[in-house]
Amino acid sequence: MRYMVTYDLMETVRNTNQWLGASALAMASYPAFSMFPNPALSWMAAWGEVTERTFSRMVMKPDWNIPSFVGSNGTDRLVSVEHVIKRDFGDLIHFRVQGRTVPKRKVLLVAPMSGHYATLLRSTVISLLPDCDVYITDWHNARDIPVSAGKFDVEDYTLYLVDFMKHLGPDTHVIAVCQPAPLTLAATAYLAEEDPDAQPSTLTLIGGPIDPNAAPTEVTDFGHSVTMGQLQELMIQRVGFKYAGVGRKVYPGLLQLSSFISMNSETHTNAFQNQISRVMRGEAHEHDKHNKFYDEYLAVMDMPAEFYLSTVERIFKTGEIASNAFTVKGKPVDIGKITNVAVKTVEGSKDDISAPGQCIAALDLLTGLPDNMKASHVEEGAGHYGIFAGKSWRNNIRPLVLDFIDDNEQATPPGYRKKKPANKNAAA
Repeated sequence: MRYMVTYDLMETVRNTNQWLGASALAMASYPAFSMFPNPALSWMAAWGEVTERTFSRMVMKPDWNIPSFVGSNGTDRLVSVEHVIKRDFGDLIHFRVQGRTVPKRKVLLVAPMSGHYATLLRSTVISLLPDCDVYITDWHNARDIPVSAGKFDVEDYTLYLVDFMKHLGPDTHVIAVCQPAPLTLAATAYLAEEDPDAQPSTLTLIGGPIDPNAAPTEVTDFGHSVTMGQLQELMIQRVGFKYAGVGRKVYPGLLQLSSFISMNSETHTNAFQNQISRVMRGEAHEHDKHNKFYDEYLAVMDMPAEFYLSTVERIFKTGEIASNAFTVKGKPVDIGKITNVAVKTVEGSKDDISAPGQCIAALDLLTGLPDNMKASHVEEGAGHYGIFAGKSWRNNIRPLVLDFIDDNEQATPPGYRKKKPANKNAAA
């Protein structure tokens, strides 16, 4: 029960701060106070507005809100979200572009289950839609999943990906971003043995910890410095009475958020102080830069305890993927069995979460894949976020990934760039 009480205590603190913000805004906004202008009241109203918005976003799943874009014939293309496969812990969703008739590259984006919703990749989706038919894994908040749904660990995650790839077929191009990169590699290897005809055409791994020890960071150091017992004691709680997943063991989103913020506390403090000042001066608006970033950053989700603990133990501590010793339901998964899926790795030179060297380690594990089907790219000056959603992604990485897809497309539809004799992005 103490874990349930702790979970509910965190929610109570969040709820109280949201209420305090709303109360301060309402109180300082009384029309009668306008007769006696007071900077303190203006600051109080601004503080209340920013505080209420901040703490309300922590329990709110952001909308996809994908804008329309102009098609090749000059007409607007509206985008709708449709569920292709629905599961307890995550869905496969499709961004359907209305009026599109010419086949496009079929892309499966594998989103992280690492504290934020799949909407963290919204800008990535938007950048790919004009040129690709985009699908994405939409993982659910564990607090909303009843205990009766059972467990969900790294093996279950891998099997979800296997099922999604099977459904989409062999003409799919998979792009795994960050945390799911090692498990997506394992899922592809699993298919190579169990159902070779269902393997995707290409696999692009972006900033993922294939071998966390290849280039240690604060994240890997933390994984080695704590025991599994300490993690269970300090990080794992039971969902409180407010949600459908009451009693489920989770790594709470609010606890994760406190860790995220503590890593750059000064930066976040300055950002909120500046936003309060902008609200006071009337310079802030609903969709300004601060709100666009923090509406997504603060929207956190609980992770199933089994998934979090098995990720730390099997990916970071024992390095099962890095040593090619990963198993699914007792069956060894041999990454060397991948022989006809082109694989590209992307890293950022300033990535302090998955440092350069961790992701490219995948290419050494692909002993059965010809060198001309391997590729790698290190983006100079790019941090972790920039390699899949920032300027570096839009201007440099995205074109390279699309070229890589086209170079290794097995069944080239109309309008594609024809396959070149050699892969210009081949790994050294």
